[in-house]
Amino acid sequence: MPSIFDPLTAGAMTLPNRLVMAPLTRNRATGTVPGDLHVDYYAQRASAGLVITEGSQPVAEGQGYPNTPGFHSPEQLAGWRRVADAVHAQGGRIVAQLMHAGRVSHPDNTGGQDVVAPSALAAPGEMFTPTGAQPHPVPRALDTDEIPGVVEGIVQAARNAVEAGLDGVEVHAANGYLIHQFLAPGSNQRDDEYGGSPENRARFAIEVTRAVAEAIGADRVGIRISPAHNIQGATEEDAADVKATYTHLVEALAPLGLAYLSVLADPRLDLVQDLRRGFGGVVIANDGFGEITTRESAQEILDKDLADAVAVGRLFIANPDLPRRWAEGADLNEPDSATFYGGGAEGYTDYPALEG
Repeated sequence: MPSIFDPLTAGAMTLPNRLVMAPLTRNRATGTVPGDLHVDYYAQRASAGLVITEGSQPVAEGQGYPNTPGFHSPEQLAGWRRVADAVHAQGGRIVAQLMHAGRVSHPDNTGGQDVVAPSALAAPGEMFTPTGAQPHPVPRALDTDEIPGVVEGIVQAARNAVEAGLDGVEVHAANGYLIHQFLAPGSNQRDDEYGGSPENRARFAIEVTRAVAEAIGADRVGIRISPAHNIQGATEEDAADVKATYTHLVEALAPLGLAYLSVLADPRLDLVQDLRRGFGGVVIANDGFGEITTRESAQEILDKDLADAVAVGRLFIANPDLPRRWAEGADLNEPDSATFYGGGAEGYTDYPALEG
């Protein structure tokens, strides 16, 4: 079995190791524009086999949280171009996670743009806004004839990301955001061709991913899913339905030849392994949502042939040179959860790297 330090080809990208920096929302954009802090932050972590950006909105109405960057304005793209150049100067590879938040949003965070979703069902809980926490609003259900425009907005953001110099994109179909809202029965009560059956609920995810692949090349495109994660009200509680939905999704995407499939679920589950076999390409595991991934647990995933690479989150926040630290058995910096979201350099770019 390969080591976490072995190279891996994922589509158009050759990764020098199999430690992927997971997408991590940090709320440090200047409005919606990545700035100097982003340049430093991502360049510091360029030794990851692959850097996946924080979830970034493809269109203005897709913004969920305050101070998250987008891929839809010239100012944003200029900022991302600086980030990509800095990562590449350090020998790294970086892809943009395109995250349309759908109903997990608030008009105060979108500049007054509509909050949209598959169905007019509010997400549970509250959204942090510039004036404090507010209940998630009841979103406007997308009309059937609007959906091609939503797809095209995501496709244009993918084109923008590649134009800005990033190596590709990750379609975010997980964690209760818009694409996952279509996949999940708990958030999708449509009675048109985008709702009801597993095949219909998977239709939007398939259309988005196919269109992005056609626009920038399938070998530059990954997709992230989180079957039965049951988060933010995007509930998937019937095991047979979950299997049918995600099997259909993966079987529809497999012929495209995508760069990778990233699965946020226990890689030991039969469902995950069935999806991996159905996908037939590079699969990135992420088992650390509840617990911090260790060097040992990451290597065990490869030793048991459960995935081809491992996404790591919190330890990349605190250890910009994590691959080197794990390779050398060096001590690790501890992540400070108090500085995960918002703020400035503290807890963002001031974690030390090893000397020498």
